[in-house]
Amino acid sequence: MNIINILDEIEKVDGEIYERLNPRRAAMKSFYNFGSKMAVAAVPLALGSMFKKAYGQTTSTVIDVLNFALTLEYLEYYFYQQGAATAGLIPVGTPAVSAINTIRDHELAHVNLLKGAITASGGTPVSFVATQFDYTAKSTFPTVFTSYPTFLAVAQAFEDTGVRAYKGQAPALMGSPSVLQTALQIHSVEARHASHIRQMRKAPAGGGVTALKPWITGANDSGVPQVDAVYKGEDNVTQAGINIPSLGVSTAAATESFDEFLVKADVLAIASLFIK
Repeated sequence: MNIINILDEIEKVDGEIYERLNPRRAAMKSFYNFGSKMAVAAVPLALGSMFKKAYGQTTSTVIDVLNFALTLEYLEYYFYQQGAATAGLIPVGTPAVSAINTIRDHELAHVNLLKGAITASGGTPVSFVATQFDYTAKSTFPTVFTSYPTFLAVAQAFEDTGVRAYKGQAPALMGSPSVLQTALQIHSVEARHASHIRQMRKAPAGGGVTALKPWITGANDSGVPQVDAVYKGEDNVTQAGINIPSLGVSTAAATESFDEFLVKADVLAIASLFIK
């Protein structure tokens, strides 16, 4: 497999790889074509150099990504902490009490791990206290801590945002395998949280949103228009250049079968609604 073949394979999971490396794909091909023996011998060194440029593999980049993730984890942790501590919000005597407490504890574990990782990398972790967050999103959700269905709807938005945010930052961690592995481990847990919260919303006490599925369907998935930004791009039906419905599946199934990522700017725009 030559360098172009390798890059073509990577392009299937990172459609912007050629733009990251060089805005002109032809330049990459000419690199390979100039003396094939020399080019083949240089593949490992060339890939290492190019990926460092493509993905910005520096300690400061890694710390920036980790602090970005830490901000989201603080947002989630204090949300569940306040929800669990609010009398009458979570139905007493139901599995929901244990579920919310468990998710809260998971988020705290994520906070503490990320803080440690940032410190170990020579960085300074961002720090938040509960009073720095406005979970009404500037009065968008005034009943977030008095209405259990509203609480769960906001929880779903947070979890789905977290899943897509971690996915979007993965390329920036490719040069730090251990950090990437940890981020992916958190990412999968956030996905389980999102699925469980969706199931809780389907229950009568959670609002009886029976049409909701454990996975994302299209770009208006939550049933709450105020959080549609969380699902931006989830109506995409083209993967690796292939139109998925053309393979014989429905448009809904095509959007459900593949999760999309959110870029950092979109995630920060969502999070900023809840940060004072």
